[in-house]
Amino acid sequence: MRWCFSIGAGLMAAAMSWSTVAGAAPGPGPQQSEAKENATSVDLELVMAVDVSYSMDLDELAVQREGYAQAIVSKEFLQTMRNGPTSKIAVTYFEWSASSDQRIIIPWRVIDGPESADAVANEIMKAPARRGSRTSISGAISFAMPLFDENPYRGLRRVIDISGDGPNNNREPVAGVREAALAKGITINGLPIMVKEPSLSGGVDIENLDWYYEDCVIGGPGSFVVSIKDRDKFKEAIRAKLVLEVAGRTPEHRLVPVAEKEPRVPCNIGEKMWQERWGR
Repeated sequence: MRWCFSIGAGLMAAAMSWSTVAGAAPGPGPQQSEAKENATSVDLELVMAVDVSYSMDLDELAVQREGYAQAIVSKEFLQTMRNGPTSKIAVTYFEWSASSDQRIIIPWRVIDGPESADAVANEIMKAPARRGSRTSISGAISFAMPLFDENPYRGLRRVIDISGDGPNNNREPVAGVREAALAKGITINGLPIMVKEPSLSGGVDIENLDWYYEDCVIGGPGSFVVSIKDRDKFKEAIRAKLVLEVAGRTPEHRLVPVAEKEPRVPCNIGEKMWQERWGR
């Protein structure tokens, strides 16, 4: 079962009031090496895949980065991490746009307390800002999958946290790549950014981006969407989402079951819109 969570008043109360995940997340699959099996254990392997496409304005990019950095050092995040079996998690953070444009900002690091959290947050904020063309969610997921095999730490769960403000419009369709990730025991959660009205000038923005993420992007046991529809709630949403992921929980408030049949928004809508506008 997958879930949707809309940000509004009382967001942090919802984030801190846990409900049980629908099924246990699968452990590392047989494809992992013996070295991986003998690696240091952590509660969670978390890949943060962050959209930096040109459809994101400079203010959004800045707030997004600040949101991740501030979330990692927040008392809610650190307290939740301390409550885990090992009291530590492994994280990596990369920025993405087109299918061939992904850049790792933070290689795999263990966060086990305020000092290591501060170090990761500072590195996120110090990295030079950048933007790229196109939006390839499938490229971001494809890039993220082998990162788990390269991780020197072994987590009880493996999660890709992917943000974005538009549908996939570059290279492979997203649904097929999602299924490949799920087959590896990876859970994908979504952070659709919906703080601007869809473009009326022939762009590739869509309405109901949260539906698209729910039906076409996320997946795996306990997967969920936290949608951002208010610019002022941007940082709160990121913090709530990361806290939920570390806790291994889904949001308790305003849950909406995702349709299990035909997607409410076509999963190839971004590719079609790009083809109609640019002919390629």
